[in-house]
Amino acid sequence: MVLTSAVLVIVILSGISLCIGAATMDLGDPSGMLVLTVSRIPRTLAALLTGSALAVAGVVMQQIVRNRFVEPGTAGTAESAALGLLLMSIFWPDSPIWAKMLAAALAALIGTWIFVKMIRKLPPREVLLVPLAGIVLSGVIGAAVTWIGWETDMMQYIATWLMTGEFSGVIAGRYELLWIAGLAAVVAFFAADRFAILGLGPEAATALGLSPRAVMRLGLVVVAVVTAMVVVSVGMIPFVGLVVPNIAARILGDNLRKSLPMVALGGAGLVLACDIIGRLIIAPYEIPAGTILGVTGALIFLWLLWKPQRPKKRKPLPESANV
Repeated sequence: MVLTSAVLVIVILSGISLCIGAATMDLGDPSGMLVLTVSRIPRTLAALLTGSALAVAGVVMQQIVRNRFVEPGTAGTAESAALGLLLMSIFWPDSPIWAKMLAAALAALIGTWIFVKMIRKLPPREVLLVPLAGIVLSGVIGAAVTWIGWETDMMQYIATWLMTGEFSGVIAGRYELLWIAGLAAVVAFFAADRFAILGLGPEAATALGLSPRAVMRLGLVVVAVVTAMVVVSVGMIPFVGLVVPNIAARILGDNLRKSLPMVALGGAGLVLACDIIGRLIIAPYEIPAGTILGVTGALIFLWLLWKPQRPKKRKPLPESANV
């Protein structure tokens, strides 16, 4: 029932997204059909792919580090991807898009690996130290990116990669990399059971016949690819991988294979809704979806912290089962 309702909401939001915009759209006119096929449909698909992939990447990262308060945007992953793009833009400015994509994914993979290695030194019971360490790492890498961008007069690129998260420039031919992020999210779904076992701890995973290092490497690749594709295409969008998995866990529990479709739909709907709001508030101008989601996501996250999850009531045992 919940999954069906989520699909219905996605369909409604997609219809609204196709119908609004600064340009008038008359499907009987060739120019109106051009607006639909070149701008509106790609923009809607880009928002859906971005939201679903980031939400799934957030779940994977939370399982890897066994902490519900982390996501790619707070672990240095996005800043590392931006660093890879920046270095490619400086030393190989005429590189093809696949080379920039590969550099961003490799840099994101290294940054996430550094984060995982760093938090292993932290006390396991200090849960809040993990996101704090991620924020510190993000700040250090982000400072390096900003300094290099300032020295090379490329601050406008950094603002696009890390500080906007908008879909106004999405047209046909400029969003297709996001399908790779969507494919990475599909891989995460098929490996959901492995990630769930890894979330129990390396000792438990080994006892159940799983290789923790192999599953962790797969998770790191999924997170790095998703983050790199999003940063390259539309810029990083905050809070999606943080609030959506926590809300889904409260509704559906910790069954990862059962909750991942809901996580993907929730992330897609949240990003698309924020993009629609950004287009309507000051129409015909726009507010970036990342800005809307920064405010909305922060409020949702504060609500999640303020209102702890209530324990589920257990059904009483029948009298015949009492001893």
